Amino acid sequence: MKKYKLHGIHKQIFILRVKIHVFLYFFLRFLKDWKLREFFFTLLRLNCFLGKFSHNKFAQLGLKIRLDMYVPGFPSRAFFTACNKFAVFSGKLPCVVALVSVTSACTYRCGHCYQRLDLGKDVDLDKLIAAVRHLQDSGVAFFNIEGGEPFLAPDRLLALCREIDDRSEIWVNTTGHKVTKELLAQLKQTNLTVIMFSLHSHEPEKFNEFMGVPDAWQNMINAIKLCHAARIPVAFNSCLPLQDFKNGNFEKLMQKAKDLGGFLIQIIKPKPSGAWLESGVEEYTAHDFKLVKAKVNRYNLLPEYADFPAISAQIIEEDPDMFGCTAGGTDRVYLNAKGDVQPCEFLNISFGNIAEEDFEEIYKRMRESFKTPQTTIICEKHARDVHQAYVENKLTRLPLPKELSQQVCAKMKKDKPTPLYKMIEQDYK
Repeated sequence: MKKYKLHGIHKQIFILRVKIHVFLYFFLRFLKDWKLREFFFTLLRLNCFLGKFSHNKFAQLGLKIRLDMYVPGFPSRAFFTACNKFAVFSGKLPCVVALVSVTSACTYRCGHCYQRLDLGKDVDLDKLIAAVRHLQDSGVAFFNIEGGEPFLAPDRLLALCREIDDRSEIWVNTTGHKVTKELLAQLKQTNLTVIMFSLHSHEPEKFNEFMGVPDAWQNMINAIKLCHAARIPVAFNSCLPLQDFKNGNFEKLMQKAKDLGGFLIQIIKPKPSGAWLESGVEEYTAHDFKLVKAKVNRYNLLPEYADFPAISAQIIEEDPDMFGCTAGGTDRVYLNAKGDVQPCEFLNISFGNIAEEDFEEIYKRMRESFKTPQTTIICEKHARDVHQAYVENKLTRLPLPKELSQQVCAKMKKDKPTPLYKMIEQDYK
């Protein structure tokens, strides 16, 4: 499979090509309904949105090129599903990214696991599928399917992936445990685009320690080899402590990701969630933010790093000048394995459970509560409120039940919307 990165003039030509295709796509729609005002403002919104990816390294997989981890490859039906978000002028714009857990089963004990206390029986598969159908019909263009470990529940994983048609892309997150050649062949018949592995250290011993099992590294290596043999693209996610950006480990991790054949690596900023809800995480200073962004931009923008994986960094995406916090159905929603509907995977609150209520009603309630995109990262700002409710009510599992979650939401002081969404969601009528 052809796999490389675009730089310089090639990158600029590609951006122009995308804008021309987007213009023609919506122009043909305009010729059908003759809504000139909506046509104009759709293009304006998309131009602002696409402009936010100029700092990214664009990666090509086969015949498709992606501007960002969460933007489906261009050209594809899923790409234009994402674009259609900006052609909605009545009510809140659709959410385009959904993270769905198919099972809570997992034999690993990852130090940062945001699901550490998500205890309970996996929700009925039919209810999970119905929720995913509604999300796709509502405009979700990118499904990130995970566990626990999804390959421990192959029947559930396959059934869910088979329900998602080409209006959306599918990525599957895995540790590599229980990945088989046969199962990869079956997944390849769906709209699977990428298998994403956790890579939290370049050193096998430290990696095993972090993941909580002695054979975690070898499981990952074996599974990566199977993916390459099946011609399924490989990506990584990595939750790095701040010190790793100062002691050279970040650079070593990037080299390892390159050596393992990854085309993209997601850098996850440590979050006060799940296993880290009580202890919290280290605070970043303005200098720390500047340091991490500079290192990410170096790998994404400088020609000498052209052969390294593209980086999708939360620390950049969550910046107020970028997208800020898009939890709660602005651009992100999380559905855990036992059926709780959460604003995102790092915010341990629930708006309801699909085993008890209709997903559509729960989803509507959550999106109304998170109506305005925030410049503040809500999971970080309100982690103490979540933990306090957890302790005071002597709970043994997360996320908080609906009633307690509503109490936490009532304490949330809504911040100003990000400039991007303020422009996009203003009234154009």
